[in-house]
Parts: sequence; structure tokens; C-alpha cells
Amino acid sequence: MPTGILIIDKPADWTSQDVAAKLRGVLHERRIGHGGTLDPMATGVLPVFVGRATRAVEFFEAAEKEYIAGLRLGVETDTQDSTGRVLAEAPVTVTRADVEAALRSFVGPQQQVPPMYSAVKIGGQKLYELARKGREVERKPRDIVLHELELLEGEGVHYLFRVRCSKGTYVRTLCHDLGRALGCGGTMDSLRRTRAGCYGLEQAVPLAQVVEHPAPETLLLPIDSLFAHLPSLRLTPRQYKPLLNGAPVPCAGVSDGDCRVYGPDGGFAALGRVERGRLKTIKSFFEVNKP
Repeated sequence: MPTGILIIDKPADWTSQDVAAKLRGVLHERRIGHGGTLDPMATGVLPVFVGRATRAVEFFEAAEKEYIAGLRLGVETDTQDSTGRVLAEAPVTVTRADVEAALRSFVGPQQQVPPMYSAVKIGGQKLYELARKGREVERKPRDIVLHELELLEGEGVHYLFRVRCSKGTYVRTLCHDLGRALGCGGTMDSLRRTRAGCYGLEQAVPLAQVVEHPAPETLLLPIDSLFAHLPSLRLTPRQYKPLLNGAPVPCAGVSDGDCRVYGPDGGFAALGRVERGRLKTIKSFFEVNKP
């Protein structure tokens, strides 16, 4: 069965779940999950975890993201993007320098209130379900970090900027808040994710190309690509057997810390942690029936 990470260049008008469902049929694999929801209007990098790789999704949840976003000033909508119902309009008199200054003021740690049209749950209900019923509820602000904000182009009411941000950041809300800071309102009118964790557009494959590919499983990246920043450790047959049974493994002379663990045959076996000369498994990725 196929196992690995497929970096999809998500097309517009598809939900992340739509993509996952499509790939279940294409790859003939039920175990498929995605790493980070993209709104239907958004395009770009969507890591999809296939087969045993779904065990790695939890290690991707905190990954930084990078986006190219379109900001439309002078308009506010109920969804905080251009797909929503217009709530307010105002004249725009700000300059490019004003927009650059506003972007600089948002860099760093801060709190952001999730939009009503989001999958955040309150009282067991998703916010967007309440929003569709015309209800609005109080939302607690969440801690986020905007690591970088760069104005790429624009003038008048339309601007394009790049943002590198922490998990949990809503770029729609950032556009809304930028508009409020500039005194004229704002909404997001385009969004393209250019990077998610260690994966970028240079690795992304358009969904249509995957669907038409004669051997789509060959497009999958190995699971250990997610942990490429960690040192590797290859075990001997004597060390490998207890690892398969979940037991700690003696590793004299190995530095403490997390590492990629490989079996005697060079196959990726686990994400591990060495502490005081002993290796413990954080998460195993070897085949269950592997001897």
C-alpha cells in the first residue's frame, strides 16, 4: 500500500477534505489526512499524509506557514474575504507607505480573534455553523506570531503581501485587522500558500497532474523528509529487535536529543529520542509485519 507525503498544489474551489477524498480514490488508500486546512478560495501547498505517514501528522501541526495574500482596502465582509457578504464600505485615502507601516506594526507575537466563519468549536459547535444561522458568539483571542510581513506590490485599494506566520493564524483576519488599523476596512481577495513547514511550492504537484499520473504513488515523498532537520541513527540488528517491541535501546556515545532512527537495512523505522545513552521511541513508522 502507498505510504508517504504528497505535496499538493491545491486548486481554488476545493476544500482540503475534498482533496483528501479525491486522493483516497486515486491512490486506493483509505488512510489519508492533510496537514493544515486551506480555505476553498486559497491555492498552494497542502501536504497530504498517506498510509503509515498519517502517524506523522501530529508532528506537522505546529509548522510555520508562508502565504502570499491579496488585500482589498475599503471593504469589510462577514467572512473577512471576498467570498462573503459586504458589511461596510469606506473611501480609501491611505498610501503605499501607510500600508507598509501598518504591516510593520503587526510583526511579532500577538493575539488574534478567530473569525466566525472558521472551524473553531465553541460549545461543541463549529463557528461557521453558527455563522450560517446568523449567530455571532464571543471568541477568545488566540496567541499567534507573525514572523515576517513584506509588501510585494500594490497601490490604491489593492495590495499584495507575503506573511510568514505561526500555526493558528487566519490571514483573512489579518487582512481585516490591517484594514481596521488603516481606518478604511479591508478584506482578503486572494491567498496562496507558498510554504508549509519544510515543504514549498517547488515540491508541490497540481492535483490534476496527480489524478492523471499513471503511477501517482511515485510522487510521494518519504516520511522521513518531515524530519530531515534531525540527525540520523542507524541501528544494528541487535539494537533493532528490541526497538520493534517498543523497548529502550542502549546507544553509547550518541548525543542526547531527537533523531531519525533507521533499521539495519537503512529503512526509516522511528522518530526517537536519546537520553543518557538510551534510545526511546517517540513514534514508530516501520511496517507492523516487518521481521
